[in-house]
Amino acid sequence: MTKKVIIIGGGAAGLVAGAESAKRGNDTVILEKMSRPARKMMITGKGRCNVTNARYDLSELISFVPTNPRFLYSAFSAFMPYDTISLVEKMGVPTKVERGNRVFPVSDKAVDIVDAFVNNAKNSGARIVQGTAKAFEFSNGKIIAVILENGEKLACDAVAVCTGGMSYPLTGSTGDGYTLAKSAGHTVTPLRPSLVPLEAKNNYIPQLQGLSLKNIKIKLLENEKEIYSDFGEMLFTHFGVSGPVILSASAHMRNGQGEYKIILDLKPALDFKTLDKRLIRIFEENNNKDFINSLKSLLPNKLIPVIVKMSKIAPSKKCNEITREERHSLASLLKGLEINIKGFRPIEEAVVTSGGVSVKEIDPKTMRSKLVENLYFAGEIIDVDAYTGGFNLQIAFSTGYLCGRNI
Repeated sequence: MTKKVIIIGGGAAGLVAGAESAKRGNDTVILEKMSRPARKMMITGKGRCNVTNARYDLSELISFVPTNPRFLYSAFSAFMPYDTISLVEKMGVPTKVERGNRVFPVSDKAVDIVDAFVNNAKNSGARIVQGTAKAFEFSNGKIIAVILENGEKLACDAVAVCTGGMSYPLTGSTGDGYTLAKSAGHTVTPLRPSLVPLEAKNNYIPQLQGLSLKNIKIKLLENEKEIYSDFGEMLFTHFGVSGPVILSASAHMRNGQGEYKIILDLKPALDFKTLDKRLIRIFEENNNKDFINSLKSLLPNKLIPVIVKMSKIAPSKKCNEITREERHSLASLLKGLEINIKGFRPIEEAVVTSGGVSVKEIDPKTMRSKLVENLYFAGEIIDVDAYTGGFNLQIAFSTGYLCGRNI
């Protein structure tokens, strides 16, 4: 007998789940509230769509998931990054691997990836219908219909909730799925932003707005204890800091009561001794110049007045008058500029939502609810999230595949 399946949410997880369900002969409807599916995929990777991460070792892949990683063993085993790449290539979109094993379409256009997944779902037999799920209708502990916002009822034999989280609400991720999950008796763990820019307390931050730094190293401290380090790019904003290393650091900020601090190493390629020698050479070359005019070969222009002020060396002091202690103090500052974190930017600015439907209430081998026998979940709505670099989309594809295969 043909099953009537409703997939709520036409994002990355929903499109894969819908395609897999339809391939297995189910009468499958993907219910999408927006006029166009996968709006969030369109903006990932700065509009290029970082579709996955080319890491093919399961244990290594799992290591990039800080929240409930063990839950994903079955999903990742069933559908790995190489499966994603193979599927994308079969759908006619060539891919390429960039720094950090990030995988992008050769065209650098997210729309090519989105169109491919939408067409794959349709070609597999799934129908995409615009509408917003408002509630479930239950009978004998099972869901027998999905009630839409306009009052229409869609009868069903099984339902998968693939609505995403609460980040980027303009793409349709407004938290609807959590309400549906709770109505089915599920626990939704506390929600917070992850992979999100950070607000800073330091007075110097606004002066650096727009400054992008490459090849820097950061250490994230929680209550003065180092909990994470990274190397790469970051950006100063009017409110604090952003960029790849900052977004990844935010995923480690789990304790809302903690005092967080970022230590920025502006010259990670040089140890203290080598940097000190470099400063000696710079000061010798600029012997009779003012200190503030000597750092152009060392730092971006925007950063110089900030560093000079924080070094407590008079800007007009001649380079040949700078003491050994002052030079060492400057080197320490360059190797350890402190950024005191005030908190996260709003969840609407986060790449992903941390928290969601408790993994204790979902069968990791099928993505089926342990509470309602014909209810399934996939993607960001589940309490799993990963670091930046294509891992969160891979979670969506892997859980979506397992969900669609078993529904």
